Amino acid sequence: MKLLPNNLLGFIEMLPKVWRDTMLSYANIMTVQHINKFIETRLSDNAIIYPFNPMKSLHVISSISDIRVIILGQDPYHGKDQAHGFAFSVLENCKKPPSLKNICKELSLEYPSVEFIRLSNLSCWANQGVLLLNSILTVEEGKPLSHKKIGWENITDSIIKIVSEDNSPKVFMLWGSYAQSKNSLIKSSQRDHLILKANHPSPLSASRGPLPFIGCNHFKIANEWLINHRKKPVIWQI
Repeated sequence: MKLLPNNLLGFIEMLPKVWRDTMLSYANIMTVQHINKFIETRLSDNAIIYPFNPMKSLHVISSISDIRVIILGQDPYHGKDQAHGFAFSVLENCKKPPSLKNICKELSLEYPSVEFIRLSNLSCWANQGVLLLNSILTVEEGKPLSHKKIGWENITDSIIKIVSEDNSPKVFMLWGSYAQSKNSLIKSSQRDHLILKANHPSPLSASRGPLPFIGCNHFKIANEWLINHRKKPVIWQI
């Protein structure tokens, strides 16, 4: 579903307190207002913007301490009705994008006895404390990165910072150079977090060096690390 006029600020107001306070903080409020004005102008020009609720990944997690894993994406899928507010995820009735296909391929390699072919809607991960956060939260149909540098990066950078500053152990999965550029925001030297890096799961890079995504074993590594830190592992299958 597409974003509708006058909805963005309403979705922000409905966020759990920790995220609402971050977005409406003194440091971010003017950026949020600029983003809202930009989006309302584009909608008035008949642009189709996805997803319907750009903050969905934050709506389902009410406390930073509930987060176990953070997977960072760049911007939402730009195809018709693909994006629904979670990085790398699409609804069940959508054709699976190539990057998501490779995520399922990697999961099948790590857990060969488990079926992942039906996995497309990753809200089942979000409900277990996996923050599937895009750096840019909106996109126009058929125009990848169309909302780059309108201010979303500043907002999501501040979210990454406050998540990393929390004492509860977390796993950060940084796939591709863009996600890895956020490494400096993660206070891993001060907190007990695990940072996992690999190429982006896109077919263009998933099997290439120096850090191929296919064969990275991130999902198993993350669960083993969580167990060792007295946290529940993530059930990756549906």
